[in-house]
Amino acid sequence: MSHNPGQTKVALVTGSGKRVGRAIALTLAQAGYDLAIHYNQSHDGASQVADQIIHTGRKAITIGADLGGDQGPQKIFNAVKTHFGRLDALINNASVFSPQSLGQITHQDLMTQYQINAVAPLMLMQLFTPMLSEHHHAQDVTSTGRIVNFIDIHVMGEPLQGYLPYNMSKAALQEITHTAAMELAPKITVNAIAPGVIDWAEIYTPHMKEAYLERVPLARAGTPQDAADAVRFLVCEAHYCTGQTIKIDGGRLLT
Repeated sequence: MSHNPGQTKVALVTGSGKRVGRAIALTLAQAGYDLAIHYNQSHDGASQVADQIIHTGRKAITIGADLGGDQGPQKIFNAVKTHFGRLDALINNASVFSPQSLGQITHQDLMTQYQINAVAPLMLMQLFTPMLSEHHHAQDVTSTGRIVNFIDIHVMGEPLQGYLPYNMSKAALQEITHTAAMELAPKITVNAIAPGVIDWAEIYTPHMKEAYLERVPLARAGTPQDAADAVRFLVCEAHYCTGQTIKIDGGRLLT
């Protein structure tokens, strides 16, 4: 099945070699997008995701880049421009999540998390703005460029204790989302997803999981597919939605 390269929409998902990013990439491919699969260390995982997408008849490329360095976003942009020449959806999923309590924070730790979780998404948004807005037509709501940023329910009034640099960087990304939504309208929508636990981090012991789930009204952890379905909604269906944050937390923030 051949596709006119000028017609097929393209999505870029950062950190899509594993876990949530992988589910997002596969879901957007099912929705008809060609994919740019970004990874940092998960080379094998990214290749497997790309192979799976190509097997379904879509196009996919992998892009290795360290978002902790200031050249990462430019490297990703160059690869997408060279291979596809267009971008319709940017999903800023890649992030770093590591504990640092007040008193133990080093400047380097702080800057690394800020760079990966806030600065790199912003620079990608800025680099890709011309491409994301290129196909916009006022009469066609599906032609609007889409940006989806992953924040965290814990930057919405209930900070995660012992994770100050992480909280700070994700809170910055929330403000980036709000401001960019105003600045990039009407050609691009900018929304955020705030996950609760949708894929347990390694730090969670069985006891910690149990204690957490006691506070989740839906009484289970989320899955990467839960997050991917929300992304698909924001990218494919939420035509009149910008500057919004969807909580994917099973109701956790209500308790």
